Amino acid sequence: MASEPRIGTREDAQRRVDRIRAFREELAELEGLGVVALDAGQQERLRLFHEQAIASLAARFDVDASEAEKRLSLGMRVASLLGAMALAAAVYFFFYRFWGGLPTAAQVGLLALAPVLAVAGMEVAARRERTLYVTGILGLVAVAAFVIDLDVLGAVFNLRPSPGAFLAWSAFAGLLAYAYGLRLLLLAAVAGFTVFFSAQVASAMHCPWDAFGERPENLFLPAALLLAAAALPSPGRPRFPPLLRASGLFVLFVALFVVSGWGWASYLPWPAGTVEVFYQLASFGLAGLSIAVGGRRGWREVEIAGTVFLVLLLFARFFDWWWDFLPRWLFFLVIGALSVGLLLALRRRRSTRHPVPA
Repeated sequence: MASEPRIGTREDAQRRVDRIRAFREELAELEGLGVVALDAGQQERLRLFHEQAIASLAARFDVDASEAEKRLSLGMRVASLLGAMALAAAVYFFFYRFWGGLPTAAQVGLLALAPVLAVAGMEVAARRERTLYVTGILGLVAVAAFVIDLDVLGAVFNLRPSPGAFLAWSAFAGLLAYAYGLRLLLLAAVAGFTVFFSAQVASAMHCPWDAFGERPENLFLPAALLLAAAALPSPGRPRFPPLLRASGLFVLFVALFVVSGWGWASYLPWPAGTVEVFYQLASFGLAGLSIAVGGRRGWREVEIAGTVFLVLLLFARFFDWWWDFLPRWLFFLVIGALSVGLLLALRRRRSTRHPVPA
């Protein structure tokens, strides 16, 4: 019997199981149509091979072998997220409930101990479970404890707020994310990373660092860095580069969407109208480029982000250009016609990828 292909991650194992299920369904359909017919011996060998492959992958990676198991796993992920949020809130309120009655030495010791205990719990949980649900919960608790640590220590020692705290939070969450393969912690790292570098841009432009959100162009640098980070090798973490690409595009598109409609918020020394036109043209170009590059390279998340951004951008611009002088019925008629046109264009693009054989 043929040997099972080498599989090293749970994502690869799940894709293998999904392919087996899809193959079985397609084979049953083809047999029903009379296109192919396997004899009893071939069917039995194929069935045994697939069952052994699924059993082996389930034992090693705890994959979902059916749609029912997939739904159950989704429920478990939601439950773990809610549990992590609840435990993080419990840590926060515990600190602030008993904080005033503790001496400074005890406060510092407790703050230092909390994330260490949470990380130790992550290591124990990761050795005992393959799905990493409990590990993810403890990871979020560890990050929350670390955030509280820096915040409270700054208050205890009367330190000035600094964007460096966001970099420290991001680094801590990122290290845990890559160590255990947890995408939720990677998103937490991305959030801290984005705030830190946005604040750095604001400071470089002689603005208060905590006013980084007032200038959308502050987000351009962290967006570019996230996209660059997605191009770096990520051995053993195949789901991280797509998440970094999607995060970078999200940050970039949010900044472009805001500044293309509110030109007064730009650093550019131009009239607001000129700034808006400039960024609108840039936005349309980048949306189209994202769709093209995502489709060519098979980056589904890039293609989807570009398509969604293009649709939102079109509707926002149509509202700006036509709402004030078109009758309401005509405005929505034009929007509907353009939506159908966009749908047909996307459908045509899709059909060119999968031409019908002659």
